[in-house]
Amino acid sequence: MKKFLLSLLVIVSIFTANWVAAAADLEVNTPAISALKASMQARHSQLGPFYSSGAVGLTKDAFIAIKDATAVPLKDRGGFNSLVSAENADRTNLYKEIATANGHPEWQGDIQNTFAGRWIDKAQSGWFYQSGGGWVKK
Repeated sequence: MKKFLLSLLVIVSIFTANWVAAAADLEVNTPAISALKASMQARHSQLGPFYSSGAVGLTKDAFIAIKDATAVPLKDRGGFNSLVSAENADRTNLYKEIATANGHPEWQGDIQNTFAGRWIDKAQSGWFYQSGGGWVKK
């Protein structure tokens, strides 16, 4: 019986997450969301070479992570680490702002999960993303 209830809970949470993602307006725009998107867009040109070299990759939880720090010259690592931190902070705030703009701050986790798939779908060939327990090259 416990196994059945656990399976049922998993199924319900999957459908709930899909329903939230479908019900949420992921394209909603507010001044805060616009500012976050602009910040992320400006940073993207700096991160591009790091995605291409495999130094950074997309995580399964909608962030970016340092995959191979040795792909970045030692003298550039401080700036690189700052870029990754700033990107992840903006991503956190973006998910929060979209959920809030939809009138459902409790949807933040589901919105983040939806974006995880979107970022990977939009990744360029040759970029890395997390799948299962490791990194995969797209």
